[in-house]
Amino acid sequence: MLLTEKMKEEIEIFSPSEKSIIEYMFEQRENIKNKTVKQISNETYTHPSTLVRVGKKLGYSGWIDLRDTFLEEIDYLNSHFSNIDANLPFTEYDNVMTIANKLAKLNQMTISDTLSLINHDELQKATDLIKKATSIKIFAMNNNLILCHDFKAKMNRIGRKVDLAMVDPEYEVASCDSETCAIVISYTGETESITKLLPMLKNRKIPIIALTSIGDNTLTKSSDYIFRLTTRERLYSKIGSFSLNDSICFLLDVLYASIFSEDYQKNLKYTIDVSKSFDPRKSSNKVMEENNQE
Repeated sequence: MLLTEKMKEEIEIFSPSEKSIIEYMFEQRENIKNKTVKQISNETYTHPSTLVRVGKKLGYSGWIDLRDTFLEEIDYLNSHFSNIDANLPFTEYDNVMTIANKLAKLNQMTISDTLSLINHDELQKATDLIKKATSIKIFAMNNNLILCHDFKAKMNRIGRKVDLAMVDPEYEVASCDSETCAIVISYTGETESITKLLPMLKNRKIPIIALTSIGDNTLTKSSDYIFRLTTRERLYSKIGSFSLNDSICFLLDVLYASIFSEDYQKNLKYTIDVSKSFDPRKSSNKVMEENNQE
C-alpha cells in the first residue's frame, strides 16, 4: 500500500493534533522538504513530539523517516503518467487509431516509469542470485503466470531451468531447496494464495525476488530483493491491466538480459547453435534472412 493511501485510510487512528499534521503534509506536499520540525509545529499549532508520534503510528522510526518516504512517493506520483490515465487510457469516443496511439503512449510511459524504479545494486545482486541458482521457480496468480511463459522460454534457450508454479504451488515449494531461487509476482503483495507461501519459502531458506507495487506490503517484508511495478492501476475499476502487464514483462526482460550478459558470448553461441540445428524456417524478407539461409 502506498504511504499516502495508508495515511488516508487509517486517519481514525490519529488524535486531532496528529490529524492536523497529516492534513498539513497533504496541503504542503513538496514544501515540507526544507521545513524544520519547529516550523511545522508552529504552523500547525502542535508540539514537536506530535510529528514523531505520527511517524511511529505509521510504522516509521520518527518524523525524518516518515518525511523522506512521503517526499519520495510524492516525487514518484508527480513525475510520471501526468497526461494519461492508466485505468481508462482511452474513451468511448476515440477512434481505433486514437486508441492505438494512446496505448502506445501508455506503454512508453510504463517502461520509463518502471525503469526509474530499478536500483542498480538490487538488480546486480538479483542477477548474481539467479545465475548461481540451480533452478528458478515463479509464483504468481494465473493471469500473471501467463506473462512469464516468454521469460521461461528465453531462459530455457540459454540452458537455465525455470518452472512456473501453475498447479499445486505448495508442492512446488516443497520440492525447492536453498539452491532454488523464487521469483514471486504480486501487484498488491497481499494476495492470500501468494502470501501463504512466503513462510514456507523462508523456512526452506529459499531466496525470494519480488515483483510488486511501490510501498510496504506482506511480500516486501519477506523478500530478499525487490523490484517495483509501476503503480498506477486500481484493482478492477479499469479497462484492462495494460500498464501492469507491460511493467511485469519489462522487468522479466531486464532480468533475462542481465543473466544473458553475464556470459554473453557463450549464451549467444549456445542460442544460435541450438536454433540452427532444428529451426527450418526460411524467409524472403531480407531483414529476417539468416546468413546460412540458402
